[in-house]
Amino acid sequence: MMAHERQDLATPNGRPIAATFFLPRGVGKGAVLLVPAMGITQDYYRAIASWLAGHGYLAATFDFFGTGASLRGKLRDVDVNILDWARFDCVAMVEELCVRLPGKPIFWIGHSLGAQILPFVPNRRKIARLIAVASGSGYWRENAPGLRWRAKMLWFLVVPAVLPLFGYFPGRRLRMVGDLPAGVMRQWRRWCLHPQYAFGVEGPGAREQYAAVETPITSLSFTDDEFMSARNTESLLSFYANAPKNDQRIAPEQVGATRVGHFGFFRERFRDSLWQQYLLPELGPSC
Repeated sequence: MMAHERQDLATPNGRPIAATFFLPRGVGKGAVLLVPAMGITQDYYRAIASWLAGHGYLAATFDFFGTGASLRGKLRDVDVNILDWARFDCVAMVEELCVRLPGKPIFWIGHSLGAQILPFVPNRRKIARLIAVASGSGYWRENAPGLRWRAKMLWFLVVPAVLPLFGYFPGRRLRMVGDLPAGVMRQWRRWCLHPQYAFGVEGPGAREQYAAVETPITSLSFTDDEFMSARNTESLLSFYANAPKNDQRIAPEQVGATRVGHFGFFRERFRDSLWQQYLLPELGPSC
């Protein structure tokens, strides 16, 4: 484990979030921001962040406000949505990396949700490259076949029933996604029920924000992803109409594995295969 620093970071709306910075030896070649999937806390990305620091990059993880170590008080009292996470939490993380490593490129590794929200981040032009891992649109009818019936139950039955009852989404208790603020879950439900996901729900402004992204995108998706289908990934990439895109669809056997799935990429056992082969080549100079 490389040296690391934990910090409560102030966001533009005055709500602190918990962040961890993994420090390279000497001056970093660049900075890497690991933006989490829905319901996943920053500790899940500890191994890859430490590995990146060992390869000369300042790597940062964080918990969205109202999740993990960024939860203050009771979850039912948290008033936040996904766009708040993009406009405030992600902005704060990007600015902190600019301060810590001025003049060096910043790379955004977005896991699932983490690759969907870049258009809503006001300072996104400071990002040199988006690396989208196991990400797609989230539209439930395009989900991987094994997920569709569970997604239908989640969006049409479970969420409408439990949010009024608990005041938040008790995902741990239900073994679904994770505990999440009510505002996040309501917005995510609207997105997942629309064929064009956030692109279609948030109005013309969202379309313009996706179209304005010109940051190069590398998409790493997996044939055995139990959540995101190839169609989900294609849909998301189509929203980024004006961004240069490199779409890589990877089968587990290509890296000598029996399974990768939606979450496997970030497990340490892939450090000498997926990380080395598919990630390091993307972390070049600013584009």
